[in-house]
Amino acid sequence: MTGVLRIGNASGFYGDRFDAVREMLTGGPLDILTGDYLAELTMLILGRSRLKDPARGYATTFLRQLEEGLGLAHERGVKIVANAGGLNPAGLAHAVRELAQKVGVPVRVAHVEGDSLPVPEGFLTANAYLGGAGIAACLTAGADVVVTGRVTDAALVTGPAAARFGWGPGDLDALAGAVVAGHVLECGTQATGGNYSFFRGHDLRRPGFPVAEIHADGSSVITKHDGTGGVVDIGTVTAQLLYETGGARYAGPDVTARLDTVRLTQVGPDRVRISGVGGEAPPPTLKVGLNRLGGWRNEVVFVLTGLDIEAKAGLVREQFADALARSGAEPDEVRWELSRTDRADAATEESASALLRLVVRDRDRETVGRAVSGAAIELALGSYPGFHVTAPPGKGAPYGVFEARYVPAGEVPHIAVLPDGRRQSLAPPAVTCPLRDAEEPPLPEPLPDPGPTRSAPLGRIAGARSGDKGGDANVGVWAVGNDAWRWLAHELTVERFRELLPETAGLTVVRHLLPNLRALNFVVHGLLGEGVAAQHRFDPQAKAVGEWLRSRHLPIPVSLLETVHAPEAHA
Repeated sequence: MTGVLRIGNASGFYGDRFDAVREMLTGGPLDILTGDYLAELTMLILGRSRLKDPARGYATTFLRQLEEGLGLAHERGVKIVANAGGLNPAGLAHAVRELAQKVGVPVRVAHVEGDSLPVPEGFLTANAYLGGAGIAACLTAGADVVVTGRVTDAALVTGPAAARFGWGPGDLDALAGAVVAGHVLECGTQATGGNYSFFRGHDLRRPGFPVAEIHADGSSVITKHDGTGGVVDIGTVTAQLLYETGGARYAGPDVTARLDTVRLTQVGPDRVRISGVGGEAPPPTLKVGLNRLGGWRNEVVFVLTGLDIEAKAGLVREQFADALARSGAEPDEVRWELSRTDRADAATEESASALLRLVVRDRDRETVGRAVSGAAIELALGSYPGFHVTAPPGKGAPYGVFEARYVPAGEVPHIAVLPDGRRQSLAPPAVTCPLRDAEEPPLPEPLPDPGPTRSAPLGRIAGARSGDKGGDANVGVWAVGNDAWRWLAHELTVERFRELLPETAGLTVVRHLLPNLRALNFVVHGLLGEGVAAQHRFDPQAKAVGEWLRSRHLPIPVSLLETVHAPEAHA
């Protein structure tokens, strides 16, 4: 089939802007509206929800959005595809049918299942990441609403595109183009100026959600509805392409997309064309995400004000250690972090204060509960001058652990439950290729004579976006302009990266070059411990690591600082 398939996104996570479904359905023309509700942490949340009520385990917000959205979509001929089924796609599909009957909207509902695998001892959830074939089968069978469990985020786009254009498993380049478009859309307004390094100068009070215009060859144009806030330009699309990725090969169950072949072109206001994406056969295995409860944690934040901050922090630590020893409680892990947010001669008490954060973990709730909260509160009148905490310590809360494993794709059922109830099994791709690192491309020619340098923040000439994959963090950095790229590729080595971000010094850091995007992508193994649910560090998803990197000073050629036209960053 020919023509353009317009796919919009209305959710980048479970808890995203509630009105986005209505806004996308009424704001402009669409063929498909997608919603991404699942993340590693979300699966743990849904797992705990299912423990309380086996009939749940899906994103209830999606159902509430459809109370109005079903009628709007039916009137406009828009099909809805969402992974809101979580751990119970069949249950959500049934709930959607009941809702449709209640509001009087005739819709054909289908769902995709098979991702839920036998849960190993000690875990709450075990789900394989499926591709888009099941979604395509449901749409081909006439579904108006398709809900899935754990599929890849990009499958919400590859499935509808394959159904529309008749792609098969061998249409690797087309599928890869749709994967790249899907990756741009999956996080909603992150493609339209949200979380964007160069946010200044744009209307970001309420960014619009993104739209991808998919063509039969897999190329696409990323845009947004006319009149909505935000911006779509090469920078916003580049930032999202680097988010939570690694090297040049971006593997999925449908295809391995080559990120080093992506070409971006600004073809109009708020319109960026993605073309040239090459695809390779997918790996023979599927990723399986497992979640379990790791134990219990508690947290206390002490406020230290004025003079002698380091001495005050030292006193608290000594007193707390003594109190725990006297109580007989010895948590498996005790971590202290002093954040020097204080300023000398400050005009307000808050700006004169530093924060001392204590985090304790243990497999036993009591060990991190009363023993910790009691020890903290009992210091109130006998510790450092000005003693207080940001909030009373609690009884301890559970934390989760995410683990990724891989299983042969042929061992995972992939089933489309069609609108008439028929069950269609989808076979995995017949041709696969084990995933391996791509050959590193050559470095660009260095600047011939960069001239004198001046100490300045890296963010003056580069943008960044960072995120999490299990316990690892990725930091994508892209240069503003060709000369900045020629300098950045030679200057920002792994060694320099570690110098600028000392937290990474003892960890394995891998650098990948993506010359077409004028970008470097760093993967920092182990920075996030056991994943976001474990709350290993105060920024557990590494959302701001890229901005930390941009704030770091290093010698930058004055010629670049004077000629790079990026919005100036201020300390």
